[in-house]
Amino acid sequence: MKLGYSTWGMPTVPIDIAIPHLANLGYDGVELTIIPRFTTELSTLDAAERKRIASLLEQHNLALPAIAAHSSLLDMDPEAHAKNMWRLKGGVDLAVELAQGAEPSAVNTTPGGKPEDWDRNKDFLAERVGELVEYGASRGVTIAMEPHVGAIIDTPAKVLELLEIVNSPYLKVNFDISHFDIIGMSTEETVAALAAVSAHTHVKDQRGIAPDHEFLIPGEGPFDYVGYLKAMQAQGYDGFITAEVSFMVQAREDYDPLAAATLSYETLSNAFKEAGIARG
Repeated sequence: MKLGYSTWGMPTVPIDIAIPHLANLGYDGVELTIIPRFTTELSTLDAAERKRIASLLEQHNLALPAIAAHSSLLDMDPEAHAKNMWRLKGGVDLAVELAQGAEPSAVNTTPGGKPEDWDRNKDFLAERVGELVEYGASRGVTIAMEPHVGAIIDTPAKVLELLEIVNSPYLKVNFDISHFDIIGMSTEETVAALAAVSAHTHVKDQRGIAPDHEFLIPGEGPFDYVGYLKAMQAQGYDGFITAEVSFMVQAREDYDPLAAATLSYETLSNAFKEAGIARG
């Protein structure tokens, strides 16, 4: 397994500051966020900027395991849905462009919707996801669906059912265990269910049970990363463990995106050592 950091926690940090900072800390890779209000929002990435990002990654020896393109797949407004699909398919194209001959990064998204919509809308969701996955498959790119508290897919069972309906090797899971921890599901249960079908992961820190929960920076809360890493290894997962800092944390008046990346690295690199798991 390897250790990554998502620029989700760095919306205003220029990429030529973010990448060297993450590399100097010791991260193995970075997840690039391309949604609105980020310095790497998709529409700003012209050919020159894409080339510059590829050069920065190569210069600093950072892998690109994932692209965060999170956009609802359930928007009923045709114009809004077209914009969302433009971003998601654009994420696929970007993954190919930045791969530089290696295996392209996964493209991560949450589904949108609400938990109570599942039975009514799962086939409609699967149809839209299927269109995106078909496009990803045509370019050799995996779509990684993230179950998320408050979204239509909020449990392992739902995302596994989606995988079964769509039935493509190019649809996998972006496994963010925080969303299951805050609904009281154990690490053992969720890792056993999802590790084998996960293309990528997120970890945060967190305390409390939804809706009275709080997302935190890794190291600020009680989450047992050592136990989690050992469980993931036992299930055969060998991809990236990627720290993500939530918008909840970013809303703090004193939020420092570079310091958050530093604390996350210290916490997770120590957990790898304590678990006796070599990165690579």
